[in-house]
Amino acid sequence: MKESIRNPKLVFEERKAIVLFLWLFNLMFYSFDIAYNYIRPMLKNQSHKLDTNEMGLGLWLYILVIAMLPVAIYFIKKGNPYIVKYVYIIGYLCIDIVNTIMSYWGTTGVYTTGNVVEVLFILFSPIFVNKKYLWLVSLGMIGKELLLGLILQSLYVIIPVVLFIIFSVIAYILFIRFNSYINSLTTMYEELRQKEKLAVIGRMAAAIGHEIRNPLSSLRGFTQLQQERYPNTNDFYPIMIQEIDRINSIVNDLMYIGKPRVIQFEKASIEEIIAYTLSITQQQAERQNVTVDTIMAGPLPPLECDEKQLKQVFINLIKNAIEAMPEGGRIEIRVKVIEKIKMSVSIQDEGAGIEAENIRNLGEPFYTTKTDGTGLGLMVTNQIIKDHLGEFNIHSDFGNGTKVEVILPINHK
Repeated sequence: MKESIRNPKLVFEERKAIVLFLWLFNLMFYSFDIAYNYIRPMLKNQSHKLDTNEMGLGLWLYILVIAMLPVAIYFIKKGNPYIVKYVYIIGYLCIDIVNTIMSYWGTTGVYTTGNVVEVLFILFSPIFVNKKYLWLVSLGMIGKELLLGLILQSLYVIIPVVLFIIFSVIAYILFIRFNSYINSLTTMYEELRQKEKLAVIGRMAAAIGHEIRNPLSSLRGFTQLQQERYPNTNDFYPIMIQEIDRINSIVNDLMYIGKPRVIQFEKASIEEIIAYTLSITQQQAERQNVTVDTIMAGPLPPLECDEKQLKQVFINLIKNAIEAMPEGGRIEIRVKVIEKIKMSVSIQDEGAGIEAENIRNLGEPFYTTKTDGTGLGLMVTNQIIKDHLGEFNIHSDFGNGTKVEVILPINHK
């Protein structure tokens, strides 16, 4: 659990864990101390206190331990329960070190200090799902025993050190399992959230896609007719047609999301697919003074794919690369075979790049870094690649360009 995140639900969960820990700590600490230092000697007909305990903090031991409770309550009420566990582990280590040194320094007593709450600290630490705290508790307990052994010149600390190492390994295994389980739940939640978004967009596309497309076709035809009739009277007709085509492209993206995807896998030439997409984007590249270099690594085998959908993928990616360089630049397209079973197509530009925190959001519905974008093109691209059982990776150096890589299986068997 990242403590930098102050989500109310996470704070509530941390608070529940802390309250449970406080109950267990106080119950176990006082129960063990009373049983070990009072009940045990009485059953053996000894003094109700050990001689070494009389030389320690004595009553102050309990006062200092109790004093940590109002501090914990204060931070819980202030809405910052995360700090409580640190208060208790650091406070306990300091109190126990001082009490042990005062009890055994200069005496011949056998070193037998410790409390069962030390085991609680270690085994309970995975509940907080915080690796730093787990390491602090484990190393703190082991370090405490080693320090006391060095100061008191006692080899009896070897036993608790070994036990703490064993408990720490168990706690770390539990932590890994908790963390893995939480990550799995988070992934499932994100996938469900993504599917809900896609479902909403799909319903919207099904409802309005056709209604937009029909008048759009009429509007484009009328605009072309007017341009043909009066070719020299208005310079805005080409702009109008271009904007109508852009609206139509957005509608096409919506229609792809809204309709069921049926992929017809057939053998296709990746060289022809790339050549087609370059012919479509050539005019836009020339207008923006962008040059495109294509590097094909050796003879390439035919690719099992839906050719039309892959053309849409590479048109979207190449257009994005061109639009990333409004002042001109160079795009490099590399195609190669990986391990004879996959094909990699990478597209690298020299644009401004994408900030690291924005990369993970690319592909989300309606998320875009463009001022006039919709965020649908990359989402559709990502979905087509997933439908082809492929991988889509984005690497960007902010200020120095972006590289996108599409990896597709050559055969689907």
